[in-house]
Amino acid sequence: MTTPSGSPRRAPAGAAVLREDVTEAIRTAVFEELAAVGFARMSIEGIARRAGVGKTAVYRRWKSKLSLVLDLVGAFAAQGLPAPSTGSLVGDVRALLEVASHALRHPVASQVIPDLLVEAARQPEIAQAIKSALLDGQQGVVAQIVREAVARGELPEGADPDRALDVVVGPLYWRLAVVRGDLPKGYLDDLARSAVAALTA
Repeated sequence: MTTPSGSPRRAPAGAAVLREDVTEAIRTAVFEELAAVGFARMSIEGIARRAGVGKTAVYRRWKSKLSLVLDLVGAFAAQGLPAPSTGSLVGDVRALLEVASHALRHPVASQVIPDLLVEAARQPEIAQAIKSALLDGQQGVVAQIVREAVARGELPEGADPDRALDVVVGPLYWRLAVVRGDLPKGYLDDLARSAVAALTA
């Protein structure tokens, strides 16, 4: 591109190009640092050291550790959760439980999510980000499961998706994130049948 005088136009001074590989290394380091030390003790210095970059590389992208974590949670929410479509309510519930159990048992997520929920009680920004990442996405998926079940005649008109979310995912979250217990063989099958029985009662 040229200026009106015909000379080449320069890029604005200080307009650095942010390398995507560095950005991804920092995001990975944030997850690892959160799992290792928690949000309260996490620092930009520790993130930079773990990512193998200087602190300025982090500050070019995020102004604070809070904005970094909020961005990370927002990116996770944007990925969305695929809605199962197995052709039956029990099949959809079982598929949703499988996906949720894998997420909650992930070694990093199992450390990060409880810690961020504690911080959410202190910082409204984190609370809103967690709501978007963990609740809003699942509400949309469960709402679709309920709509399809209603269309098949498996659930009555007016079935409440919020109640369905509580019944389906609530017990699994309690066991994995709060009690932090193992899942016995057949647990997800039993939980899927119990949830459907409660929804259709």
